[in-house]
Amino acid sequence: MKRVTVCTYDCPDACSLVLERMADGRLRLFGNPESPFTRGIMCAKTRRQIRRLKSPSRVVRPRRKTKAGWQEIGWEDALDLCAERIQRLRGEPAAILHIHSDGAKGVLKEAVGLFFARLGASRIMGSLCDAAGFIAGVEDFGSRENNDIEDLGNAAAIVNWGKDLSRSSIHTAAIVHAARRRGARVLTISPGGDGNGPCSDRCIRIRPGTDRFLAAAIIQRLIEEGCYAAAAAARARQPEKFFELIRSRRRDELLGTCEVAAADAEHLFQCYATFKPLATLIGAGLQRYRYGGENVRFINALALFSGNIGRSGGGVHFHLHSYRNLALGWIRGDGHRGRRAFRIATIGRDILAARDPKVRMIWVNGANVVNQAPGTPETVRAFEGVAFKVVVDAFMNDTAERADLVLPCTLMLEQEDVVGSFLHEYVQFAAAVIEPPAEARSDWWIMTELGKRLDPPVLLPAADECLRAALDSPHLDTTLEELKDRGFVRSQRPRIAYQDLRFDHGDGNYRFPAKLHDEPPAPQGYPLRLLTLIRRWAIHSQILPEDQRSAPTVWISPDCPMRAAIGGSGPADLVSPSGRLPVYVRLMPGLHPGTVVYRRGDWMSRGGGANQLIAAGHTDLGGGAPFYAQYVRLETRNGRGDVPMNAGE
Repeated sequence: MKRVTVCTYDCPDACSLVLERMADGRLRLFGNPESPFTRGIMCAKTRRQIRRLKSPSRVVRPRRKTKAGWQEIGWEDALDLCAERIQRLRGEPAAILHIHSDGAKGVLKEAVGLFFARLGASRIMGSLCDAAGFIAGVEDFGSRENNDIEDLGNAAAIVNWGKDLSRSSIHTAAIVHAARRRGARVLTISPGGDGNGPCSDRCIRIRPGTDRFLAAAIIQRLIEEGCYAAAAAARARQPEKFFELIRSRRRDELLGTCEVAAADAEHLFQCYATFKPLATLIGAGLQRYRYGGENVRFINALALFSGNIGRSGGGVHFHLHSYRNLALGWIRGDGHRGRRAFRIATIGRDILAARDPKVRMIWVNGANVVNQAPGTPETVRAFEGVAFKVVVDAFMNDTAERADLVLPCTLMLEQEDVVGSFLHEYVQFAAAVIEPPAEARSDWWIMTELGKRLDPPVLLPAADECLRAALDSPHLDTTLEELKDRGFVRSQRPRIAYQDLRFDHGDGNYRFPAKLHDEPPAPQGYPLRLLTLIRRWAIHSQILPEDQRSAPTVWISPDCPMRAAIGGSGPADLVSPSGRLPVYVRLMPGLHPGTVVYRRGDWMSRGGGANQLIAAGHTDLGGGAPFYAQYVRLETRNGRGDVPMNAGE
């Protein structure tokens, strides 16, 4: 027997999946060959899902923290306890903080927000993932639109600014590989630490966080050579001011800042000047710096100047909004604008500073926020100071361990929902194809049952009503029944973004950045930039890190200036002003020498947790988290014992 469903991980591909129950009772999960986007391909992360569902470490009953430790309780007692705590704060609902993220995607996951909106609770704003890059697109184009991702196949050349095609979006990688086989040139720009070599004709190594200077240098050259797209530049507001900004910098200064060789810069210039059409890929990493939004804005400007916006095979590809093809305005509730908001990138600091009222209750779902947000020590102190914390999750991760009550949730393959994608244009139905543990419940069920216990009650719409409301979108032509039957439907958005060079600002014009900020220098005593890059087997640190045995592995260049101080490779301490973490150092040829690579997704309780070292802060746009702005150093272990090597990937 086979059933079609969809992956609801926080991954752009949102793969259509098939679960097959074999004659001997075993389950097999694979990519749906009948999906026009998935085409039978499924990543290594999803292959582990069935094993994850059956993990002996899974939380399967509500757990309450007592003086004697964790105690399992029934759902009635758990919900009554939650209702009692919320009821005490009904007259001061801003004292309740709802923290959520995208540990799982879906309309019914988002509907949890409606409960807290109707309650009037405090909420979070900003993003730990892609806010700076997303808002950069809105600043420039007036909206965040891409050409259809499969239009990459029409490119004569593809310039990849930092996207790791070996570990992220498997379908983007497949499209790039196919384009290259058809003759497209592929150029990758990154500090290293990725697996893009096999799918690139040339790789340019860049100093981390300085992409805007390289883009500015190429724009400057296009202007000087008179080979820029004058008609496209004319569709921008006040282009002459941007010309002045670009001309105000010397090219040797720009290239010196980003540490890109003149020959590499010339090759990049020739790509943008010669190949038509040329598509630009932007990875999430380069917008995770203090001026991450500015990095993206200058790359967007380069794509416009070179005449590659609004045409097939061109465009700029960055994350879209996962729910842009669905109608979710109703989830905000009537009181969305008047609710107090905490910035997720500085969540610990903001909770500690909160007054009138102080935070007295926290509800967390879809996030391992203690481990995922920068400034972990502040977040831990903040949680310790809040009287009652509820975490909805399936594993005792670093956030669940600091809760007072843990409620077991259903996971992907066990729950119905409707999902979109932040890569492609398909909306899909997530069928429940595996029975969950007997006492695991969906987020929607938890909030529905909890709401009934309050006085006055806080009631959510029925599940199907939520899904039907989400499908009532101008971009879709389907019913819930049709979607359930077919499994997926494509939105009616155009395949080419901004095709007539009319942008979504009120005047229809593009916006250039007004400034080019200098890159802050490394602080005294901390010469290495810490890059917490994606790992191959996991997306978020909510997923149990099965391969994490002890200290994390980090990678440095053979040319790293601190290599000699730690004796080459092996056990060491990774140190920042916030603390230190035992690690095992390995060498990675091709990596920028001023960089340390750490594969994120591990847990503090198992010896990891890079955000213990990373200071909280904000990107220049969008309230994002500048994870990669952190500088560190390496120290020897000083005789404190050897450190077992973690698999890392």
